[in-house]
Amino acid sequence: MLPRWAVSQPEIPMNKRPVVVVLAAGKGSRFAGDSHKLSQGMAGSTVLGATLAHVIESQLPLVVVTTAALAPEAANFVASRDVVILADGEAARGMAHSLAAGVAARADAPGWLVLPADMPLVRPSTLLAVAEALSTYPVVYAQHLGRRGHPVGFAAELFSELLSLTGDEGARRLLARYPAHGVDVPDAGILMDIDTAADLAAARAAAPAVARTGFSGR
Repeated sequence: MLPRWAVSQPEIPMNKRPVVVVLAAGKGSRFAGDSHKLSQGMAGSTVLGATLAHVIESQLPLVVVTTAALAPEAANFVASRDVVILADGEAARGMAHSLAAGVAARADAPGWLVLPADMPLVRPSTLLAVAEALSTYPVVYAQHLGRRGHPVGFAAELFSELLSLTGDEGARRLLARYPAHGVDVPDAGILMDIDTAADLAAARAAAPAVARTGFSGR
């Protein structure tokens, strides 16, 4: 039986499924906890684990861009071949560098969806809706009640430009340069990232339980 979220979702052929690039290499310096914000408990898992569980549930391919400190947490959910580990100096170069690293690791993909790892409430159905629209538009983003959020999708034709991005601005200049299509979704999670303890508390209150996959491949 299909999960409830999957009913009426588009069937995307395997060779047209974009790769979800999960960005998990930031310092999370605004979070005042005793450990990294992505390691904080969330819905029976961690923030990173909850985000990855939703991506896995969508059945889209993924790659996680992270640091050595967080790689063991990612390894609970995905194989080592799907994890790109950046040195601390590389990670400090900003979100755009992490995105470029993920795109480069999946250079033959038909497109890429960018999902920050601190957004554990984004639904699998939202990922699929953005992925499906990417077959028609070069740049796609999820939006809820008129507000733009994540994931943001980029078609394969933008490969070179994605690799040339720098700094913390990420792919904003591509959103400005190319016609971007908004996909309306009934998913407030696309607007909720975790930067502070208050954000974490709000996300915990809104999150369903996540079943750990128990992945043990390395």
